[in-house]
Amino acid sequence: MFFCAISGEVPTDPVVAQPSGHVYERRLIEKYIAENGTEPITGGKLELSDIISIKANPSSAPPRPPNFTSVPAILNALQNEWDALVLETFTLRGQYNATRQELSHALYQQDAATRVVARLVKERDAAREALANVQSSMGIAPTDDIEMDAEPANAVPEDTVAIVEETLNTLSATRKRRKMVEDYATVDTVRSFEPRQTIPSLHASSPAGINSIVVSSQSPDVFVTGGNDKIVQVYDASSQKVLYTLKGHTKKVNQVVWREGGDDIPFIISASADKTSRLWGYDDASSTYAPKQTFKTHKGDVVGLGIHPSKRLVALASADKTFSLHDLSTFQTVFHSDQFDTPFHSLAFHPDGHFLGLGKSNGGVVIVDLRSGSAAAELASEEAGAFSVDTVSFSENGWQMAAPGSAEGDTVALWDLRKQKATMSLDLGGGFKVRSLLFDYSAAWIGVGGVGGLKLFAPNKTKEELWSTDGEVTNIAFGNLGKSVWAVAGREVRIWGA
Repeated sequence: MFFCAISGEVPTDPVVAQPSGHVYERRLIEKYIAENGTEPITGGKLELSDIISIKANPSSAPPRPPNFTSVPAILNALQNEWDALVLETFTLRGQYNATRQELSHALYQQDAATRVVARLVKERDAAREALANVQSSMGIAPTDDIEMDAEPANAVPEDTVAIVEETLNTLSATRKRRKMVEDYATVDTVRSFEPRQTIPSLHASSPAGINSIVVSSQSPDVFVTGGNDKIVQVYDASSQKVLYTLKGHTKKVNQVVWREGGDDIPFIISASADKTSRLWGYDDASSTYAPKQTFKTHKGDVVGLGIHPSKRLVALASADKTFSLHDLSTFQTVFHSDQFDTPFHSLAFHPDGHFLGLGKSNGGVVIVDLRSGSAAAELASEEAGAFSVDTVSFSENGWQMAAPGSAEGDTVALWDLRKQKATMSLDLGGGFKVRSLLFDYSAAWIGVGGVGGLKLFAPNKTKEELWSTDGEVTNIAFGNLGKSVWAVAGREVRIWGA
C-alpha cells in the first residue's frame, strides 16, 4: 500500500516522481507542479512528464480511517494545530525583528546623510565668505553665484493673468454703457434715511468689539460679522437669530468677505491677527458652513482682504509688507509678492479687477497691477509718512479712489486715478478719525464712518453732505439696492434706510 507524500493518505490515483521516487496523489502533485514547478519534498525541478502512474493492487483504495471519532484523536488533532500556530508565530516574530533592524539601519543612514549635508553646506558658506574676503582685499568685484536649477523670478502665473485680463476686458467694455439697476436708491432716497433697526449684544462681551460687516447679496436681512472674540457670525436681522457661528481663529478677526451668486459655492472668508485667513464653504448636505481651507501664507497680521470681481480669486494683505493671491477653485496660493518698503494696513480691488489698492503705514496707497504683481503707481497725500491708511475704496466709475487724507482722520482724499492726483478733499470735522470708507454701487455717494459718526457724501465737485448721524462707527456696508446703510460699533449693528 502506498501513501501520498503530500496528504499522508492512501492515494486513489497514485503516481511516482521519476527524479526522487516519491509517491503522490495525482491531482495534488499536478496542482503543486502548476503553481511551483518543483517537487514538494526535494525542491528539485519537476514537470508533468516526469510523473508515472502506478498500477496499485488492489485497484480501489480503502476508505479513510475515522480520525475524529474518539477524544484522544481530537486532542491529538488540536495539539497538532497548536504546534502549527506556535511555529507560524515564531516565524512571524523573526520576520518582525528583521524588519525592525532594516528600518533602524535606514534611519541611521538618513541621519548620517543629513549631518553630512549640513556639514557640506557649512563648509560651502565658509568658502564663499573666504573668497569674498580675498576678492575684497584684492579689489575684485564679487560675482553672483550661479545656482543650478534656479527657480524663476516671482511672477503671477499665466492662468491667473488670464483670469485678470478676461475680467478686465469684460467689465471695462461695459462700464461706460452700464445702466443702473431698476429701483436702485437715488440721492433723494439717501437724504431720507431714518433709523430702522438696532441689533445689540452680538459676539462675546470680552473682548468686545465688531471689526467688520458684510451684507448678503442674496438674502437682504442676513449679514456676516467678524469680531475681537476670534469668531465669525452669520446673523438674520429679520428673525434676530444667529444662523452660524464659525470658529477657528486664535486672535481677533480683522475683516470678513462673502462670495455669493451664480453657480459658485458660497464662501465666507476671514482675515485675522493670528496671521491666517480662513475659508468656510456652504455644505448642502449639512446645511451649514464647513471649514474648507486655512491660508498660512503670511508672517504678520492679515489686515486686508478682498474678493476679485471674477469671484475666482481672493487677495490678502499683511503687516509683513507682502500681499498674496489665492485661487478659490483649487484653494492654492498662486502668488506671494516680494516685500514692500512698509507694512500694509488695508486692501481693495479696482472694480475692473486688474488693480489692487494697498493702504500703507506711511500715509500712501500703492496701486499694484495684478498682471505683473508689481507696483504701477504710488499715491501719497501731502502728509505722507505721518499716519497709516486703514481703509481704501474704489468707485464703480473706474477712475476714482478714496483714502484717508490726514493723520487726524478728519479728511478724505478723493483720487483721480487717470491723473494720479487727489483732486478733492472731504472735510469731516475735527476729531472724526475715519475708520471705514465705501462707495456705493451707483458711485453717486460715499459712506464715511469713524469715531465722529457716519456721513454720506456726494463724491463730486459739490461735495455735498447728503446724510449723517452720530455715534462711533467701526465698519460700514450698504444694503440691497443701496436703500439702507449698515454700521457696526462695539457689539451693535445699526441699520438706517428710507
